[in-house]
Amino acid sequence: MIPAPQISVPTAAGTPAAVEITKLSKWYGALQVLFEVDLHVDKGERLVICGPSGSGKSTLIRTVNALEGFQRGEIRVGGVKLTREPAVVDAVRRRVGMVFQQFNLFPHLTVLENCALPLRLVRKLTAAEARDRAMHYLTKVRIPEQADKFPAQLSGGQQQRVAIARAVAMQPEVMLFDEPTSALDPEMVKEVLDVMVGLAEEGMTMVVVTHEMGFARQVADRVIFMDQGRVVEQAPPEAFFTRPQSDRTRAFLNQVLPH
Repeated sequence: MIPAPQISVPTAAGTPAAVEITKLSKWYGALQVLFEVDLHVDKGERLVICGPSGSGKSTLIRTVNALEGFQRGEIRVGGVKLTREPAVVDAVRRRVGMVFQQFNLFPHLTVLENCALPLRLVRKLTAAEARDRAMHYLTKVRIPEQADKFPAQLSGGQQQRVAIARAVAMQPEVMLFDEPTSALDPEMVKEVLDVMVGLAEEGMTMVVVTHEMGFARQVADRVIFMDQGRVVEQAPPEAFFTRPQSDRTRAFLNQVLPH
């Protein structure tokens, strides 16, 4: 018999954290890529994770919804302890939405069908309910007029907005974004970031891996800097960008910020 998901007891301050990562370590064979990472994300918090390529940023957030396994440590999402049991993985994934670098849309389905299908299969909505909810979120990301088109008929920025609508329509407790603008042409980046700013303003719990420092300044409650599989520094945006404490953080910001 599959055990029920383990639920943490709320603290005196209230309900469990949206995400709680404790002493997380991960290896690919003999190569260690995460080193005892601790990370706490409160409900409604907007967290941006930045750092050089290969620092472990994407790997870290992919462990949160079990797209990547890990060997040591603990992850809890909304109080549910993540294990390898299928029922537990399913329970966690129902709480977590994710948007990737690539759009991962079904090319043979229309935009509306791409958004409605998971609502029918996972949330068990009727066809009419799924269509109505999908249209609501396509309107929220400002492309309802594209509902009957196929992904190939859309720009990259529009496709990424469809991917965001599809994920948010599932009404997750936490949204993870893995470099959502990195595959876009520069002129398409702003339209996607504007949609994400709108979600942030509505109070969505967000963990965003990105190189878009302007977005981090505008939206984040806290910025995390990772390097070589470790959290090097974390601070509110104003302190992070104007008073970095680590030499490594300062060197990174000198490279990515305009002079």
